[in-house]
Amino acid sequence: MSSEDAYAFRPARPEDGAAVGAIDGSFTTATVFEVSVREDGFSLREVAVDPPLTKVFPEDDDEDEDDGDGEGGDGRRVFVAVAGDGAVAGYAAVSHSAWNRRLVVEDIEVAPAHRGRGVGRGLMECAAEFARERGAVHLWLEVSSVNAPAVHAYRRMGFSLCGLDTVLYDGTPARGERALYMARPCP
Repeated sequence: MSSEDAYAFRPARPEDGAAVGAIDGSFTTATVFEVSVREDGFSLREVAVDPPLTKVFPEDDDEDEDDGDGEGGDGRRVFVAVAGDGAVAGYAAVSHSAWNRRLVVEDIEVAPAHRGRGVGRGLMECAAEFARERGAVHLWLEVSSVNAPAVHAYRRMGFSLCGLDTVLYDGTPARGERALYMARPCP
């Protein structure tokens, strides 16, 4: 049995809301991506950081967030990974954008104790299946330049860099970080 088989993947239910909200999305990394912007484009270079960087995300007070029930209006869904003991091990919140046939991965988090076990990949496959049902042609997401572990994971899942925003985090606690955009086809 593979580690992915140890988890059940399904749409979130209303009773999953508290567990989804309690997932610790923080991470520690020994490398980050340094972004160099030029007149004709940009480049990324992975650089070591010493001491390692620990990123803790602030409480999300966005009232527009889904309530964790898996069914959102306008093509929004939340999927959860449930461990054998019944604990919610991770979730992915996605939305379909019909005009450009894109599935946006709005958020994906895996609890620290479950990382490296295929949970993120399983959740991304739930997102991809939903994308196919909706007729989306690609999956798209945003990730911070300091989240090297996620960038590497997304690349292993078939995503590639497709854009950059140098000002998205200005005026936030993440000031100085750069938003990297990644996409993968959804055949």
